[in-house]
Amino acid sequence: MVSFSMLLYNFGKKQVFRAAGVTNPGFLDSAFAPFKPAVNTRWDNTWFYVESKGLPDHSMMTGITSWQQQVPIFHCYIGSNAWSIPLNPVKAATPVPVNNKHFLRGAVAIAANGIPIFNPYTNTGVDAYLDGQLDNWGGHSGRADDYHYHIAPMFLEAKSGPVTPIGFALDGYAIYGGKEPDGTAMKALDANHGHTGSDGRYHYHGTAAAPYMIGNMVGVVNEDTTLQIVPQAVAKGVRPALTPLKGATITGFHPNGSNGYTLIYTLAGATDSIVYSWDASGKFVYDFYTPAGKNTQNYNGKAVCQMPSSTDKLSKPSLFQAFPNPASDVIRLSMTTASFQRAVSSVALYNSGGACVFRKAGFVSAIQVQHLPKGIYFVELQKGETRSVTKVVLK
Repeated sequence: MVSFSMLLYNFGKKQVFRAAGVTNPGFLDSAFAPFKPAVNTRWDNTWFYVESKGLPDHSMMTGITSWQQQVPIFHCYIGSNAWSIPLNPVKAATPVPVNNKHFLRGAVAIAANGIPIFNPYTNTGVDAYLDGQLDNWGGHSGRADDYHYHIAPMFLEAKSGPVTPIGFALDGYAIYGGKEPDGTAMKALDANHGHTGSDGRYHYHGTAAAPYMIGNMVGVVNEDTTLQIVPQAVAKGVRPALTPLKGATITGFHPNGSNGYTLIYTLAGATDSIVYSWDASGKFVYDFYTPAGKNTQNYNGKAVCQMPSSTDKLSKPSLFQAFPNPASDVIRLSMTTASFQRAVSSVALYNSGGACVFRKAGFVSAIQVQHLPKGIYFVELQKGETRSVTKVVLK
């Protein structure tokens, strides 16, 4: 007989049960939380969904020396077109390589800021970084004017912190930067560009050298005949794709208000630019400035989409604090109000896999953790139908 430890979440008006071994959605949500509300998250029994407009909060495009003449616009990765991460990743019997023969279209991962991450190799089979196609942040715009990364966005650690994933592969496994989840230095990587952590779960790491993030896709994924992982969000462009502009180097890129950008580039000793914008109804105007003059192109595209309001009822860390964090011997709890403390019906501690490792009725001010493995955990306090959760790291 198999015994499962069940965990109940409130998701709007829907209650979702999770079996031990299934990835805790609070763990995934904690990675995307620093980038909200530009990113929205939700989940069901099978998938964790990530919604965004496909435009990061950092600058883009500068530093590209091999330019495809594409520029970033918004994309509605929302609703049925959200990015999907499996909540129950399953290791593949034979990991599929992320190379110039597999996954050449679409994303292989989603970054914590809601921007997709593609194979280091483009659909023409070249390493995008070595070919000069990537900007100073490791990204560029594809044929649909869709901005995406081709290498691990390590700079996200500056906002997320060193022990939080910088993204998740579409096979369900987390991607970390230069530190382990417990805060220690990165251990030796296997052929897949990752390893099993002290919490018993597999994860990848980003590095500056090839394969940059994922050597082989450890988890089971479905690759369609177009060489992309499915399910997959779709980017819909508004104009025909252009051809590479040989010899062009992008030197500047800045926003024009909230609905457009100016891109500046050099070519054959001259400085040229593209100034483009859109309105709420989806009318796009591209002005190309070259020594020959101005060329304006107009397109009717998609209407501007709106990010949904977050329906995540899981995390309400302002109701209590867990400290020290990171912890080693004991986690202490402090309530923001005495009335909430009296109303707490139970305190629980879950590991990143969703297994309950501690539970006690009523309120407790301390949880002994010296016997637990290092890693990421979630303290949960229940008050009636409300569950408040905060993340702690055991070192």
